[in-house]
Amino acid sequence: MGEPAPTTSPLVRRYTLEEFFELEPPADGGYYELIGGVLYMVPPPDWPHGRTTTHLIEILMRYQLSHPGSCRVVVPRAGVQRTPDTWLEPDLMLITQHRFDGVVKQLDGADLVVEISGPGSATYDRTTKADTYAALGVRELWLVDLADRSVEQRVLREPGRLETAGVFRGTEIIESTVFPGLRATAGSIFDG
Repeated sequence: MGEPAPTTSPLVRRYTLEEFFELEPPADGGYYELIGGVLYMVPPPDWPHGRTTTHLIEILMRYQLSHPGSCRVVVPRAGVQRTPDTWLEPDLMLITQHRFDGVVKQLDGADLVVEISGPGSATYDRTTKADTYAALGVRELWLVDLADRSVEQRVLREPGRLETAGVFRGTEIIESTVFPGLRATAGSIFDG
């Protein structure tokens, strides 16, 4: 019959990072994340998610290319980790060159993280995952809401706490607080 499926109940089991990396991927797509030893399942992305990710990669790459040696765009399949029992996989990251050069095995913290939220992941991204990013020292978080076509910018004002700096729609301009000159309209994130 096979092994039992991993569970997200903290009352049943907690996973180590080593056990987490040995798990088979979910059968119907998506991927797992680990927060404090508790396993979370992230649903697979759909086309609107992929299209928006493409637009954001273009925006972040233009910034990286116009600021050589200052930062690096990191795309999916890279995780943020600062504790031995936590692994989060953002949709996109922009990290300083100094942080990038210091990576030995795993990325410790992040500078700008982007999460693109659809109906299946919005609550998780805005609460559990955002709170964990704050605890991990992420300096800035952009929560891209596909349903609302908005971008919420959260900034680390004090250790462990990301505060909302603004919510942007249409032609409103979001500007990074961590990377000076990184600017985009909310509309360009959705429509390219």
